[in-house]
Amino acid sequence: MDNLLLEIGTEEIPAGYIEPALKSLASALDQRLTEARIDHGPSRVFGTPRRLAVQIDDVAPRQAPLTEEVVGPPERVGFDANGKPTTAAVKFAEKVGVPVNRIRIKETGKGRYLCAIKTERGGPTLNMLKTMLPAAILATPFPKSMRWADLNISFARPIHWILALFGEKTVSFGLGGIRSGRHSCGHRFVSPGKIRIDHSDQYVEALRSACVLADSSERRTQVADQVRRTASALGGKIIEDAELVDIVNNLVEFPAVSAGKFEAKYLEVPDVVLITAMRKHQKYFAVVDADQRLLPCFIAVNNTPARNMDLVARGHERVLRARLEDARFFFQSDLADSMDQWKEKLNGVLFQARLGTMYEKTKRVRQLAEHLCGRISDDPRLKIQVGRAADLCKADLVCQVVGEFPELQGIMGRVYAQKAGEDPLVAMAIEEHYRPTFSGGPLPETLPGAIVAIADKIDSICGCFGVGLIPTGASDPYALRRQAIGVVQIMLDKGFSFSLTEAVQKSLDLFIGLETGGCSEPIIEFFRSRISHLLAEEGFSKDVIAAVAGVSVDHVPNVWKRVRALEALKAHPDFDSIAVAFKRVVNIIRKAGDVCKEDKIDESLFEDATESALYGIFQQVRSRVADKLDHGLFDAALEEIASLRKPVDAFFDGVMVMSENTALRRNRLALLERISCLFGMIADFSKIST
Repeated sequence: MDNLLLEIGTEEIPAGYIEPALKSLASALDQRLTEARIDHGPSRVFGTPRRLAVQIDDVAPRQAPLTEEVVGPPERVGFDANGKPTTAAVKFAEKVGVPVNRIRIKETGKGRYLCAIKTERGGPTLNMLKTMLPAAILATPFPKSMRWADLNISFARPIHWILALFGEKTVSFGLGGIRSGRHSCGHRFVSPGKIRIDHSDQYVEALRSACVLADSSERRTQVADQVRRTASALGGKIIEDAELVDIVNNLVEFPAVSAGKFEAKYLEVPDVVLITAMRKHQKYFAVVDADQRLLPCFIAVNNTPARNMDLVARGHERVLRARLEDARFFFQSDLADSMDQWKEKLNGVLFQARLGTMYEKTKRVRQLAEHLCGRISDDPRLKIQVGRAADLCKADLVCQVVGEFPELQGIMGRVYAQKAGEDPLVAMAIEEHYRPTFSGGPLPETLPGAIVAIADKIDSICGCFGVGLIPTGASDPYALRRQAIGVVQIMLDKGFSFSLTEAVQKSLDLFIGLETGGCSEPIIEFFRSRISHLLAEEGFSKDVIAAVAGVSVDHVPNVWKRVRALEALKAHPDFDSIAVAFKRVVNIIRKAGDVCKEDKIDESLFEDATESALYGIFQQVRSRVADKLDHGLFDAALEEIASLRKPVDAFFDGVMVMSENTALRRNRLALLERISCLFGMIADFSKIST
């Protein structure tokens, strides 16, 4: 068994392409080897901006043989009356490549047929790799590929060399005018010459000697350690940023860290602007002191170690100075206008072609937020804070800093609101109304922020549904799924139990001139699917989720309470009997078809003691359940409902519900309908698995 090594040398590949490409290339090679019946061990990947490499251990020298049973013509056709093989048998033997005397007879469902065992010897792995490797290279996916010269192949960047070794042997093939071989290349500037690799096991160390750290994890550790040590030498520490470490790691082949400084005058610009300018444009690490205050210095990770790193640092300082000067200019220019002026400019910012401008969206969000505020609290100060936050929540979209750094929308709104002397909760709500910005992201902490966030997200969902922009399996351009999940998570976090259906209908009513009739139900169904998804992620049973969500998702926190209560009841030793009894109630009502909820229960029509007993116990339980539900005690309410199981069973044993007497039948169905409505307040028991 030998190791297989494939390295594709290219011009610099974008940092974000490298990890996905390596994963895909390794997976493709593993799949192709498996399909070719070539036994092999695990794979390892190596990647830098100039190379993608995969090494697969313990690759078998030959394909595994393939043995299969081949069924031929019927016995009566293959052998004559004397038992001698006919021409048909001879031809069959030649086809499968065995002597005629090795043909045997097999009993099948259709009778006796000629049969032979065909064995296909495996070919040499080296020969298979000559076609397998170029195919795997060209199949590597990238967000964008390019063509070069007059070649008809494409890759992320032009390919300059290909190293392909199977143990000590070269896997020879041509691709794009390049012949594969046993040579790699070192660092472009420090060691630009060719490097001969005699065996795949020498690869990592050979590149290390040429100032290339091919192992991405080793290189990442070096980047992180050097940056931390440099920050410490500057008297501070870096702002932890794992994503930036990953980006920088895939921009260098041999990390060399340098530190620089910038003028203290730039510290008058908010830290978040300076940090974003350093990070976004230059991929520099910001440094803070023990109190998290930004220091006037930065750390850069270079691809080339230099004799005079101070000279390198001065070059970085000149570049950064221009970036920070721009940021300072944008910030100072923004301070010349008020946020109310920016709000008016939102008339020129389109939200969606059929849904109007951001100014119009802001007006709807304010109206909906104030409506929700009335359902949550009667504090007049809260309503003022919510209204002001909703008014200004999108204002920073027209400021110059956000124009340069779109990722700072909301954050800059909070900064400018604080500068303008707005209520601190209003300022914080402007930033928080975008939350959560990603799956598992932080939720709004303030009450005004939570209310405006919900209003903004519901407005987007209702508007998009109103114009037919409904998410599909492959498309969700307005991130409506994430926004719906955000609404649910905020309501859970804050314990908001206002009616989701009412909020959706209120939002739809605010779209003047847009036909939104019939949208409410699909939107609630959309929320139902997101709620079910969240519950499933928390590990609740699918049947319990379906039973609870199928009844109602109108009061979001109560959905979780009902699910937990039903899960707890499910652990009850008599649960199956309870579920069966309640299912029977539901099924009879559904099959009856003529149940009228307005039908009164006439006790004078009771013929059996079980009817009176069930009705009496039901009235007592209904009163206790109502009291428990008023106090949010869903566990206790379910226990009360479960106590109806024995009287229900006795009722079914004692009477014929579907009596031929219309009055008796309707009276009994009315009683069952009341019971069904009682446990239907918690869940649809017909969906419970028993």
